[in-house]
Amino acid sequence: MLRTLTPNTQQQVVSVSAGEVKLKGNLVVPDAATSIVLFAHGNGSSRHSPRNRYVAEVLELCGVATLLIDLLTPEEEELDLRTRHLGFDMRLLASRLVGATDWLLQNSNTSQLKIGYFGASTGGGAALVAATERPEVVKAVVTRSGRLDLAGLVLPQVQAPTLLIVGGYDLPAIAMHEDALKQLQTTKQLEIIPNATHLFPEPGTLAQAARVASEWFKCYLAEDASQN
Repeated sequence: MLRTLTPNTQQQVVSVSAGEVKLKGNLVVPDAATSIVLFAHGNGSSRHSPRNRYVAEVLELCGVATLLIDLLTPEEEELDLRTRHLGFDMRLLASRLVGATDWLLQNSNTSQLKIGYFGASTGGGAALVAATERPEVVKAVVTRSGRLDLAGLVLPQVQAPTLLIVGGYDLPAIAMHEDALKQLQTTKQLEIIPNATHLFPEPGTLAQAARVASEWFKCYLAEDASQN
């Protein structure tokens, strides 16, 4: 663990309405937070992902609220273990993120907070698709090792300032990220973390990714940010 949160920080397990389903989520709202980042995990992971949890803790230390949700219900996760298709269904996953975004806008603890997305692996593709569905709401997007190819033809439609993070040793993904960067028509940046592979297990690499993600969100989710 990185820290002990201040006494005024709200931490709770929430039930997030997303269309016709309820999704479990971990919501942390630091005292005086003005923004929140919604996390989309990769296929085969969950809201308990240690990598996303680490990034979330870095953001919380900066006063940014976070919501980590399971994108599939327990029944869907069990089905996906056999079929391996729901975790790659970008339309489904993006719809869950949109539903969670709408939930944040309606929740009394989060309705006034500026919203950003952090997506890892397949969650990165879903985050970009969902951002095009709520362009007036989603103010910033960061992906780590994102399956940007799964975002399809929506990349030029993304309006939120977007940071793409990829490991320097993840060579096939670097080419994918460079191609996605060309397609994005918004404020954008590609950050290649030296010595990192796809899951960022190498010492210090995840900390570097979390730091640049935090800087991106602090810039584009700031109260006086003029973008979007």
